[in-house]
Amino acid sequence: MTETGLFFGSFNPVHIGHMAIANYITEYTPLREVWFVVSPHNPLKVKESLLGERDRFYMTQLAIGDDPRFRASDIEFTLPRPSYTIDTLAYLTEKYPSRRFTLIMGEDNLTTLHKWKNAELLVEQCPIVVYPRLYPGRRSSKRLQEILAMASVQEIDAPIMEISGTFIRSAIREGKDVSWFLPPAVWKYIREMHFYE
Repeated sequence: MTETGLFFGSFNPVHIGHMAIANYITEYTPLREVWFVVSPHNPLKVKESLLGERDRFYMTQLAIGDDPRFRASDIEFTLPRPSYTIDTLAYLTEKYPSRRFTLIMGEDNLTTLHKWKNAELLVEQCPIVVYPRLYPGRRSSKRLQEILAMASVQEIDAPIMEISGTFIRSAIREGKDVSWFLPPAVWKYIREMHFYE
């Protein structure tokens, strides 16, 4: 079985923080590859702030380049919307029986796990690798504690990456040069297409 991490996100845009985390995970955990699953619409986010899904997918491909450890996935573009992790996981598990999937998420996302569709079933089926965030949020919900008690969670000691798509989009709107926050090919494409301006 190939150990494959699923890194879900809007990647709006994909930046060096995402790439550094994926790099760390393939070097410091049993996961040999990471798939960047580009979400067309996260049910917990405002849709209007999203760049077009195909552009975000293409930028993710640009960021990955020819690194064999990584893959951009547009699987959720073909599934019913809004997309839910449990449904995507079921589809991928059936389509790729030779892979064992693990969810990759930030510590802040872990604190909202009890709000996810079929969270109990999700944690039964799939282990979770959690990377640290500076402001992770609280895990005080009783329901969340019950779900986490059933889950296989590996919290990794990755460097804290506090670069966000929100910061990058805002900086570009303000005319700032944030080229070092993005893979070079992604920055070039954003500039050529005048995204986020």
